[in-house]
Amino acid sequence: MEPREIKKLDEAVINRIAAGEIIQRPANALKEMIENSLDAQSTNIQITVKNGGLKLLQIQDNGTGIRKHDFDIVCERFTTSKLREFDDLQNIATYGFRGEALASISHIAHLTIVSKTSSEVCAYKANFVDGKLQGAPLPTAGNQGTIITVEDLFFNMDVRKKALRSPAEEYQKISEVVGKYAIHNASVGFALRKSTENNDIRTPPESTRVDNIRTVYGNIIARELVEFQVENDLLKFKARGHMTNVNYSNKKFTFLLFINSRLVDCHNLKKCIDQVYATYLPKNSHPFVYLSLELDPVTVDVNVHPTKHEVHFLNEDQIVEAVCSALETKLLKSNNSRIFYTQAKLPGAHPEILPLKDPAPVHPKDLVRTSPATQKLEKFFGPALDQNKSVLDLNASTSKEDKVSASLLSKVNRIDTELTSVLELRKSIERKCHKVLRDVFAQHVFVGTVDTSQALIQYSTKLFLCNTRKIMYELFYQFVLYNFQNFGAISFSEPLPVYELALQGLELPEVGWSPEDGDKKDLAEKVAEILTEKGEMLNEYFSMNVDEEGRLCSIPLLLDKYTPDIAGLPVYIVRLATEVNWETERECFESFAKETALYYSQMSEDSAWEGNDWKWLTEHVVYSSVKQYFIPPKKFTENGAVLEVANLPNLYKVFERC
Repeated sequence: MEPREIKKLDEAVINRIAAGEIIQRPANALKEMIENSLDAQSTNIQITVKNGGLKLLQIQDNGTGIRKHDFDIVCERFTTSKLREFDDLQNIATYGFRGEALASISHIAHLTIVSKTSSEVCAYKANFVDGKLQGAPLPTAGNQGTIITVEDLFFNMDVRKKALRSPAEEYQKISEVVGKYAIHNASVGFALRKSTENNDIRTPPESTRVDNIRTVYGNIIARELVEFQVENDLLKFKARGHMTNVNYSNKKFTFLLFINSRLVDCHNLKKCIDQVYATYLPKNSHPFVYLSLELDPVTVDVNVHPTKHEVHFLNEDQIVEAVCSALETKLLKSNNSRIFYTQAKLPGAHPEILPLKDPAPVHPKDLVRTSPATQKLEKFFGPALDQNKSVLDLNASTSKEDKVSASLLSKVNRIDTELTSVLELRKSIERKCHKVLRDVFAQHVFVGTVDTSQALIQYSTKLFLCNTRKIMYELFYQFVLYNFQNFGAISFSEPLPVYELALQGLELPEVGWSPEDGDKKDLAEKVAEILTEKGEMLNEYFSMNVDEEGRLCSIPLLLDKYTPDIAGLPVYIVRLATEVNWETERECFESFAKETALYYSQMSEDSAWEGNDWKWLTEHVVYSSVKQYFIPPKKFTENGAVLEVANLPNLYKVFERC
């Protein structure tokens, strides 16, 4: 057999292969552009993202800019202002050095650059394709600095584009990159937002690292931070940063490592720090650590990975050991207090029984008669009669139980929202709290259910009839607002087309469709269009996943061990599109919370959880949550949600007369 002929690859193929190695996802492209902006001495960097960075990725800075005559080669490979000879790598102090970032991006996306230097009268705009300038740069209005716009990333690499995750996850990775650079470069202002929306991250110029950690990761981490500094003249390194004390722990190890101001990974160092904390934190718990390591540039090799996220340096084992030893010493000295979880009584312990004084006598009319062993109301009634029940058949070949999968993702990492609208809605709930009813619900004893919408509870010597449906409505409304961005998800094993759900909903009388409203199919298409357009926001804030094909993949898990009646899902979908005010932020969140609460509060006799019927759900799930979390509004005293039906002292007065 003859050997194959060796041929030189076409230049376009070479460049596209190289681009695929350097730009693996939108976050990689953004990292390269942020580093270029920092090298240009920018003090303010703004990033705009659309569709996870695949549709649009724009970065604007106020740095030194790009000269007009440099536009010709700015997007060609191996063109850089930071390196002249190979020996310069020995003392490289900038982020970029290879001159490949913009070249790589121009081969896999549509690239536009607008830039102005301090010496030029106006800004210049240019488009680039495959590293080549398309026409002469055109004069345009602009401030000093550079705006780089990347559109349709991976438009010519279908396999890479399909391999990426959802836009929401890509945006999360972008957010992580921006947050890390904002913390390390506290003197530079960073802003990140989705196209046409408000900023998700915004740090002011001349801030501090602790303030930026609080902005990006929340006050829970910031208040437990301990600052540290390490210096070793023998190994020629300096280390500084912030780490959490032993009162903070999380299931995920958050480790921000910068070596010579370059964001990198070092598995040995990360593993060693995690082992230091393992002695002091609960099992499978991890800390937050931000570490900036300054090494002699001569001892660091930065050219070992296409994306530059790894570096090699001399005496790595000794430096790692020195840093970890210093962190452990600081950790032991910094904890003046510890939070421990202890048992109330050790297993097998026999408490000493002390003689008690005789309690003061209590009049029978004031005696609170409750006991955990007391029989519930249902004990005095026979088994309920079977009734014919009609459940909406969403899919003739799939039962209700098969539709909802068992993956209820109730444990999520807590995110503290800073949206003013959500905080104002929470304060509104707290201002309207009825303090007396709060005590009633917090200390009640469940007596029994009357039906799916009514139940009896006891508080002290009083018996109350509660409207379960009204209570559930307010409870779920509060859950939506207080668990904002922190919901688990009830996932469907088979995604449900929103169009089909809307069409079924329009057939139901409770929707109130009339011929004047228009054709049902057109309305259903409009409903699907609205919810698909808002899908990214719904998934991020409420864990309600509507994919790009208009299919409902999941709905929020508001309460553990409780799933809403799927028969009401079509009406819920229609009302989300028609009753939610999508125009303004506060009204949008408020109306979404109300519609969601209305749907989730419709408990039926078909409601169940793992073999337990609706009565069990009412007592052990709904009213148990009411006892723990509920903030009853003042209007409950007016709308009949809670009625006092018996009072023991008054009953004694009646029977004493007899």
